[in-house]
Formats: sequence, structure tokens, C-alpha cells
Amino acid sequence: MKNNLTLSALALLLSATWALAQQPQLQYYRGWDKEAINIFEPSKKAEQPEYTGFKIRIGGAFTQDFQRFKNENAAFYVPTSATNPENKNFLYGSIKAEDSTSSILSGFNLAMANLNLDMQIGDGIRVCLENYMSSRHHLEFWVKGGYIQIDKLPMFNNPKWFTDYLRVKIGHFQPNFGDMQFRRSDGGNTMFNPFVENGILDAFTTEIGGEVYVFPVDGFMVMGGITSGFINGNILKTPDAINNFGVVPTKRSPSIFGKVAYDKQLNDDLRLRLSASFYNNPNSSRNTLFAGDRTGSHYFGIMEPAKINGIPISIGTTPSNPAVQSGPNFTSGRFDPGFANRISAISISPFIKFKGLEIFGSYDIANGAVYADTVRGEWKNRSFNQLIGEVVYRFLPNEQMYVGSRYIRVTGEPNGIRYSAADTDKTAGAQAEVTIDRLAFVAGWFPTKNLLLKFEYMIQNYKDFPKRDYRYEGKVSGFVIEAVIGF
Repeated sequence: MKNNLTLSALALLLSATWALAQQPQLQYYRGWDKEAINIFEPSKKAEQPEYTGFKIRIGGAFTQDFQRFKNENAAFYVPTSATNPENKNFLYGSIKAEDSTSSILSGFNLAMANLNLDMQIGDGIRVCLENYMSSRHHLEFWVKGGYIQIDKLPMFNNPKWFTDYLRVKIGHFQPNFGDMQFRRSDGGNTMFNPFVENGILDAFTTEIGGEVYVFPVDGFMVMGGITSGFINGNILKTPDAINNFGVVPTKRSPSIFGKVAYDKQLNDDLRLRLSASFYNNPNSSRNTLFAGDRTGSHYFGIMEPAKINGIPISIGTTPSNPAVQSGPNFTSGRFDPGFANRISAISISPFIKFKGLEIFGSYDIANGAVYADTVRGEWKNRSFNQLIGEVVYRFLPNEQMYVGSRYIRVTGEPNGIRYSAADTDKTAGAQAEVTIDRLAFVAGWFPTKNLLLKFEYMIQNYKDFPKRDYRYEGKVSGFVIEAVIGF
């Protein structure tokens, strides 16, 4: 039996190696392994492989984490209800029912896996279909989206003006907003992210629409796009009347967005990129630019209450607890600003690479509202901003190893959170303005271009939350070990 298992394992390894070696080369394509790190939009000017007929490339991404986090808070006692005196500000994983100030979350997390199908269906015409096979948010197989990317027009004899300067993308895809999207973890696909998690405000969604790219000169790109403004298809009629908050009509407006980027390899050692993006939707019944992730955070269960909407989800350890698998808290460690019905956002991202040293940043400004954000008969915006700074140093041949640090700071006015009389240094009833910051240190090693192992230690702090909120004086600290496969 042991020999049979050994032979089976060797056969599987050899088959996988052969399959990777047989993967076809696609045009205007960003891969899924180490070689795609620090690739943003696929190059328009680079030499492309010759088109020799239909090709399909089957790719996958797998991530397994082990974490150990300590959670702390100092929230006031708040009874769950008039008939249930249990404190609803207990933290998930609390060691005992009367202790809401400390919890330990340690163990192997749910493995996440993606399946990617990339197809060359014509000269300069490529189709991508992305799928989630396993994730926190959706435990079942889930289609992320699919799109067609057109870089040539073979049906019109490939006019040079289109081949050299234009690109069109149509389908159900992630809008090209900001550059953090090219470094974020997406379910099992964590190869591009030097760290374990994404921003605290995580700009990610998929919408149905199109983008047009113009590449006027080498290194410069302009993009404009329009989408439905929804994460899924929607043919329902929108009510003509004012919504139940009595101020504005419920609408289904399209999202308009754009991007300008300069990306240039100035010499053999120095590369410079600077991009600016905007995204706007003036009235949507459900926009998800900062709430569209269908996989979930790679920090499982951190700074989450032991009750969701007043319903106990078990104090202590329960392996089948849905709170750390799917449902309401799949975004643990992140923060949704609550801009579901109106949003306007700007993202500015610099990137510098000098030899093995990388400096990446992102400054995001977002304003928006839900229909309930009404004051004296007017629909009022709330605001958030996020600053991300990363320093990564890659070394050894082929940059096989790296070390890095990242700092994130978010400040803003969260949806539905107001100060009370318990907050003696604040005005009772005033809109809360909170801050969350995170400091992370990481080391990574690529045994091959398809394998990555990371170790990250991070500290995350919650400031200026109301004393009756479970995040009051919240703090998370701990580490994650992450193993990644991408091909």
C-alpha cells in the first residue's frame, strides 16, 4: 500500500509538471504565477506570441493559512435584549462567557481555491473565465466573472491603428479602479500580494459593462469605462416613487469610471509608475465597490462579535461555527464604509522599483451614502480616506526571497454608528468618526515560480469607536503562515 501511494504521488507530480510545461502562450495576457507579479494592465507594446489557432490555458490558485491571533476590546456592557442580559459585545472566540476583553483564534483556516480558464479565440482576441472553487463567503463553486479582451481586429485585417493603440474589454469583470487590485489577495489567488491581506477598505467588485483603453505613447495609458453598477445582472423595474426614507427616488444608475497611468522602465534598474482612478455612481439600489468580495478575508474571525445581529453564534470554540466560514463576517479585519446607494471615489497609486527594492502606495478618498443618510430632508454624504504604504525588498537570484512592511490607516464616518451619552468626550447622537490602522511585517520565499510561502506578523488597532460598540479600543495582534500555489 505504501509503495502504491508513493508511486501515485510521483505520477501526480510528474503529470502536474508536464501539464505546466504544456501550457500555451497567450497574447496580451497576465499569468497567475510569480512572473505576473508587478504586472498591472497587460502590455500593449511588448512583443506577442504568434497566433496559430485556438488555445486554452487551464490555471489554478490555492492558498492554505495557519493563523494565531489575539483579540482585545474594552467595550461597555450592552445586554443583548430586554429579556437576554448576556453582553452582546463579547468577542468571537472569548475564552469564557464573562470575558469580552480577550480571545485567541488559532488553527488552520479553510483552504481557498480558484479555477481560471483563459482562451485565445482569435488573433489578439482573448476570453477569460474566473471561478471560485472554495472560499469563506461562498462555500459552493462560484463563477467570479468572465470577459472578452480585444487587442486586434482580425475580421478587418488587423488595422494598425487598433493593434498599436486601442484595447476593448467587455463582460462581467472587475472595474479597473486603483492599482491595489493588482496586488490584492482574491480567494485562492494570493501570489501577487506580498502580504496576507488586502486593504482595510477593500475596493473590489465585479460588474457588467465595458472598458476602452488608449495607449497613445509607450508607457502611457488612458481608460474609460461604464458598467451596470451592480455586482450581478438586474432586470427588475425600479420604483418610480421616493424610497421609504422620503428624500430621493431609488434608481439604477450606471457606474462611470476612468484611469490614467504612466508606467515606464527608465533604465535597467529603475521603473516608475503613477496612476490615478475615479469611480462614480450617483444613485444605485445596491453598489458594492467596497463590499463586493465573494471570497473573504484571510484573517479569520478577528475582531468579530460573538453575536451577529443579537443571535448567539457560540462563545468558545465550535468547529462548525458559521461565523468563521461564511455569512455575516467573511470580511473580518476589513471595514465596509457603507456606500451602497451613492458613491464617488478617487485612488492615486505610485509604484517605484529600484533593483530589488519596491515602494508601493495608495491614497483613496471615498464619499457616499445609503438612503438612510438623511438630515433635515437632505441626502448627505459621509466620507472615508485610506492611506497604504508598502516597502518590499526582493533578493537572491530571480528575487526568490523578500521581506517587507506595510502600513494602512483608514479614517471615516461609518454607516449607522453614532456616539451615545456613554461617550462623555463626544456629542451624544453625533456621527462617529473612527480610525483603524494596521502594521504588518512579512517574509516570503518562492521555491519555484509556482510556489510561495509567507510569514506575516501584524497589529491592527481600532480607535474612536463608541464605548458601546464591540470595537471600542479594539486591538488584534498575531501571525499567519501562508502557503500558495499559482499556475
